[in-house]
This record gives sequence, structure tokens and C-alpha cells, in this order.
Amino acid sequence: MPQTAQTLDAAAVRSWCVRALDALGREREEIDAINVYPVADGDTGTNLYLTVESAAQAVEAVFAAEEPHATDAIRAMAHGALIGARGNSGTILSQLLRGMASVLADGRDGDHLARSLAAAARAAREAVAHPVEGTILTVAGAAADACVGGGSLVAVARGAYEGARSALAATPGQLAVLERAGVVDAGGRGLVAVLGALVEVVTGEAQVRPAGAPHRPAVSADACEAEDGPAFEVIYLLEAEDAAVERLRGRLDALGDSLVVVGGDGLWNVHVHVDDAGAAVEAGVEAGRPYRIRITHFSGASEVREQAQRAVVAVVPGEGLAGLCEEAGATTVLARPGEPPASGELVDAIRRAHAREVVLLPNDTDLRHTAGAAAEQARAEGIRVALIPTRAAVQGIAALAVHEPERRFDEDVVAMTAAAGATRYAELAVAEAQSFTSAGVCQAGDVLGLIEGDVAVIGQDLTTTARTVLDRMLSAGGELVTLIVADETPAALAAELERHVRETYLAVDTATYHAGAGAPALLIGVE
Repeated sequence: MPQTAQTLDAAAVRSWCVRALDALGREREEIDAINVYPVADGDTGTNLYLTVESAAQAVEAVFAAEEPHATDAIRAMAHGALIGARGNSGTILSQLLRGMASVLADGRDGDHLARSLAAAARAAREAVAHPVEGTILTVAGAAADACVGGGSLVAVARGAYEGARSALAATPGQLAVLERAGVVDAGGRGLVAVLGALVEVVTGEAQVRPAGAPHRPAVSADACEAEDGPAFEVIYLLEAEDAAVERLRGRLDALGDSLVVVGGDGLWNVHVHVDDAGAAVEAGVEAGRPYRIRITHFSGASEVREQAQRAVVAVVPGEGLAGLCEEAGATTVLARPGEPPASGELVDAIRRAHAREVVLLPNDTDLRHTAGAAAEQARAEGIRVALIPTRAAVQGIAALAVHEPERRFDEDVVAMTAAAGATRYAELAVAEAQSFTSAGVCQAGDVLGLIEGDVAVIGQDLTTTARTVLDRMLSAGGELVTLIVADETPAALAAELERHVRETYLAVDTATYHAGAGAPALLIGVE
């Protein structure tokens, strides 16, 4: 039986952020696909993901400094969501987390969780200039209502989750645009995913998919609101006094719609849809100090500028490999041990590539959700992005080797995808502690040979284990072996493996690259 939690401690808050981010990563595309309100711009799932990603990063930063108290972790989560909130639903979610944090700072048992959900629902509704039923606000209110009276932490979390699911399924009957499209509210769907992650944390049990949420519905233009809305979405952080913010609300409400102002204690996140983006920013300047200003044109039109036609952005695990990829013309993002790049870093790299068309190579299975969110964000800015789901650096190198900017974009992406898919990959790592693996029990210090992400060999030294892994991979055939070695790996290892391939597999070529410091001990690719 899984162990259930009695209170929401710092570790549980951290785990909640991780699980919520993973849940939104899995469901991001489906949530984007059902996004028809308030604007059918297909980015609600991406915005929610980016908001929770910022919250998770803030919590990780607290843990990196010291072992935090639960209150510190909760406040970091709320603050991270506030400064990283994206879109209408992401801004509302940040206020929900802030409302919860204000109560959970005083206690983290079931009764306090119930009261925090009620405070969150009230705070979110107050932050929206013109609340509409059938949205994330309705789902949040139902979650709070379902656990009035409190109880154990598990009972409250489950009650809130089930209440939210029921409310989500009912949203098409509350909002005509949802009913016409045949979908549930996208923001509410995201909130259900976040609450489901909380249930997983306190119970240790995985949750089922939300009821009433279609997989990838085909939403036609006729199903959306017929009337044209404002042309721009404006979001910025604002340092201002409470009185100035109240005046700002009035100014922005007169300028446009979908107004949400969240925050407090001198720091606010402002979100509004307007035709005059400049006026919305000027209003912020009059109220205080706006910064991190983001203006998005809903038509997806991008600023005309001198750009390259096509570029490749690749995530790489070492400076040496980064240099190699840059020589081949790629823009690189460095992945340091234990510090995977965030979607914001990938978006920045895509912008830095300064191209109309970008091929994104994440080169890591764990980055698939992050890369997907970054690609969606860049597409919203008018950049054509193709995400090739490379799972290791050797697959990225194979894709980059066949990249030809002169080809049509679709043809280039197909060729790169085929090259990456034809490359099997393996990695050598050293076990940090005793654990159970698919190849048996390993001890701390054992060398693990992972093939396609699964432990296939447990050995005592790098050379013998690497040779065994290589033989297993080549037993299925191959024409080229790619070896990527880190600075910390003995120089003789690559030479020994090259000799072994040369003597044992006469028709197989080898290529060796140096990843630099901080990379995995050895990466192997077989094409």
C-alpha cells in the first residue's frame, strides 16, 4: 500500500511542482487543441506549462540553497508562478497558487488545504475584471466547494480533484463557445491536471485522465466566437502600490478585455487583451515600473526583419560537443549535469538563431515536454519550428550531419528525422547507490551500460562494460559507430573501442568526438 501524507511538507511541495509540470507536459498539446476561449489561439496548455515550470524552478532554487521549511517552498512556488505566468489561464493559476500559499503558510494539514482552496478561488475571481462561468474560475470554485469542512489531507485533495473533474465536464453547458466546439474549458482542464498531481503526491497513486476531455478535437473557426476580439495580448510584471493598481485596473478595463491583475505586496502580473498595446504599457508606466513586457499579436504576424531562412537549435551535454555543433552551423544550448535547460532557454536560443525556420533537437528524452513548450512559444511569435524528438546527442549529430538548408523545409526535417531514428544509442554511467535495474541489482560504483535508456549491462570497469554494450548493439547490424567521450573519461577508452570495432567488425566505421567537461562518461551511437 502506498504511504499517504498527513501534512504538506517542503518535499511534498517540490514533488507537487514536478508532477504538475510532468502532467501538463503530457497533456499540453491536447489542452492547446481545445483552447477556444477567450481567444482560440491554441496556447493554453503551453502557457500553463510555462507558468508551472517557473514555479518549479523557484522551488528548486530554494532547495539548492538549503533544506527549506514548507512555508518557504510554498511561497517560492507562488512567487515563481507569479513572475513566470503566461496567458490568461496561466495568470489565473498563479493567483490560485498565491491564494493557497497565504493560508498554507499557517498550516499544511487537510483543514488548511481546504481553506486554502477556498481562498484561492476567491482571490482568482477577484483578480479577473469580468468573471465568466464555464472557465478555470468555475472549476477552481467547484474544487473548493467539494472539500468544505476539511478532513484529512488525502480526503481534501481527492475531494477537490473530483469536484474539479465534475465541474470541468459541465463547462460546455455553461459557455456557448465550448458547446459549439464540443470541448471542455482548456484552462479548467489544466487545473484538473495540477490538482491530480497533488493527489498523486499525498496518496502515491496515479490519477486517471480527466473525464470529458477529448483527445485532439477538430475545432473549426465557425465553432469559435464570431466577433473579432482585440489584436494584442499584453503581459508585464509591475512594481506598484495598491492604490495605483486599482486605478490601472480601471484604465485597462476601458482599453480592452480579458483583464487579469494578480499579485500583491508591491509586485503584480498584468494581463490584458487590447487593440492599442502601447496604451496598455503606458498605463503601466503611470502606475509604477513595468518590466518583462510581452506583446503578442493574435494573428501570429511577426515583425519584418532580416532573417536567415533556416537554422538548427541543439541541446548538447558538453562544451566540446557544443563547439562541434556550432562549427556545423547549429545554435547550441548547454545541458549541465542535473541542470536541464528550461523552455525559456530554448525559446531564447530559437530567437538567437534569427531564422524564419528552425529545427529543434532536444537530444534528451526528459526534455520532450520542455522542448514542445518552447516550440509552441516560438510558433506563437511567428517562427516555423519543427521539433525532432532526438533522445540522445548521438541522434542529434546524425540529424545534423544530413541537414541541408537548401532543401525544402519539410524534406530537410524528414531527412534529419530519418537519420536520427536510424541511430540506436547507449550511455555509460556510474551507479551512485544500490538500486534495482532491468539488468539486476547494482551497487554503488558499478558501471551501468544503458541501451535506449534501459540498463542492459552492469559491469565493474568502463572498458569491459563499454565493449559489451557495443557488441550487443552491433549484433543487430550497423555501418557507423559514433563515440562521444567526456574529459573525465580515460583517453585510452575510445582508442580501445575503435580497435575492437576495427578488428571485430570489418565493415563498420568509427567516429570519436570529445564532449568536454561535465558530459556523460561515454555516449555510443550505432547507425
